Amino acid sequence: MVLPGKIKCLRLLVGLLGACSLFCISCTAQETPGEKKFTHQDSLRGSINPERAWWDVLHYAIQVEPDFIRQSIKGSNLITFKVLNEGKQMQIDLQKPMNLLSATWNDQPVEYTREGNVYHLRFPQTLAEGSTQQLQLQFSGKPHAAVRPPWDGGWIWKRDARGYPWMTVACQGLGASVWYPCKDHQSDEPDNGASLSITVPDNLVAVANGRLTDRKPNGKRTTTYTWTVVNPINNYNIVPYIGKYVHWGETYNGEKGKLDCDYWVLDYNLEESKQQFKQVATMLKCFEYWFGPYPFYEDGYKLVEAPHLGMEHQSAIAYGNGYQDGYQGSDWSGTGWGKKWDYIIVHESGHEWFGNSITTNDIADMWVHEAFTSYSETLFTTCQFGVEAGNTYCIGTRAQIANQKPVIGHYGVNEEGSRDMYFKGSNLLHTIRQIIDDDDAFRQILRGLNRDFYHKTVDSKQVEDYISQKSGKDLSKIFDQYLRTTQVPVLEYKTRPGAIDFRWTNCVQGFNMPVKVNVGKEIWITPTTAWTNLALADWHTGNEFTVDRNFYVKSKKVN
Repeated sequence: MVLPGKIKCLRLLVGLLGACSLFCISCTAQETPGEKKFTHQDSLRGSINPERAWWDVLHYAIQVEPDFIRQSIKGSNLITFKVLNEGKQMQIDLQKPMNLLSATWNDQPVEYTREGNVYHLRFPQTLAEGSTQQLQLQFSGKPHAAVRPPWDGGWIWKRDARGYPWMTVACQGLGASVWYPCKDHQSDEPDNGASLSITVPDNLVAVANGRLTDRKPNGKRTTTYTWTVVNPINNYNIVPYIGKYVHWGETYNGEKGKLDCDYWVLDYNLEESKQQFKQVATMLKCFEYWFGPYPFYEDGYKLVEAPHLGMEHQSAIAYGNGYQDGYQGSDWSGTGWGKKWDYIIVHESGHEWFGNSITTNDIADMWVHEAFTSYSETLFTTCQFGVEAGNTYCIGTRAQIANQKPVIGHYGVNEEGSRDMYFKGSNLLHTIRQIIDDDDAFRQILRGLNRDFYHKTVDSKQVEDYISQKSGKDLSKIFDQYLRTTQVPVLEYKTRPGAIDFRWTNCVQGFNMPVKVNVGKEIWITPTTAWTNLALADWHTGNEFTVDRNFYVKSKKVN
């Protein structure tokens, strides 16, 4: 997901206030500020409870027909699932004010009761372990309308500049159950993909994830478009786009062969899109170099013009950046480098690797999606303009870091961590890249993540341990510091001719991150939380000491 705009000044102010108080904090881990009270509904949504644990989603076959005038929808979802352990009671998620109309299994009605935003289904008999079953669900209602998509999401009802209806959905965090019934938990993607059939008036076009597998005129001034995804997909990524679309495409010759790149844009933006989307091939080449092959060759790559800024909908990325470079023409880094490429093309495409192929089980660990994807902006800048340009871009984004709460949120209650998962997360990765001190090795770790966790769901700890193992360095305290506290480590130092003393403060116990410093020449030091003395040659005058700017740390000279 993209970061919301118009928060830059606030974040900068928070960062400055945080810096003023940094140096009076001792070397201890900080508790999560302002503990939030969670409800039973939060637990139902965010945890794998007994009514969810016994079954695994294999496929969704969704049908939907929107009514633009009434801002309502009706449809069905045929859920194919595998029974992991015998079970009879199932939780299905569907948020108010949407309603479940019926549930059918083997042509038999399934009883259900509602509890807030979930339905509890009771099958006529216990389903056998190891069996594959199908459940047909009918639904209808007026889905929650998005207020400020994609951040305050839901179903989007708009008109384009020429007055034609323009509809789609943005529901990350809010959840796919805002419009269709499903097992709305990030850990369970439909293993065999999904299909989405969308019935629209004949003068409109419907686009969705994957490939168009059927277009059926209904004889009632409506047409049904069916799009099919063969790879696993996040629930919130399955979305319809409905509008006065036209299509053009190209072929990208990538690491796995020919990749179909398709672009669906409003008819009056066709020529403008052909100019702006020239960046796609450059982006794909850069990202395949750093991350490995695009993860969804079978489903293709698409940009679809949307009535909101953007979202990483798998194989059908929502594009609404106004055919301009930067983030709506601005630059998060304040350095100018971020205005040299289209933020939505770069950032949302980066999510195809981190977020869509590699997905976290719990959204509390969503830094894995956003930190790596935000860092893809640095890597793209590096690809295009050189290492120092990339470094400058990444360092410039530190002004956006608030450090108000930890990057990792609470588990089991559908709660994201801090929005610092974007730029603090990317600066954590940039710092780790410096520690590894070998770009080829760092690149192999990124490619290895996408190879070994290809189309899988993971926990933060798996990713942390993987990077430590593959780098040959214990990075556990570094991850704890930047992901689980709000503290920026402070390197305190004393200098005198021929020697320096140094230690880490404002950090977790056991923090011992190596860092590159300049004391007249560049050297590596490995501070701990205790004072360490390092003798230097006579050439050191006692005045020089600066920390390499690529490390996200503070430094303080003490007497």
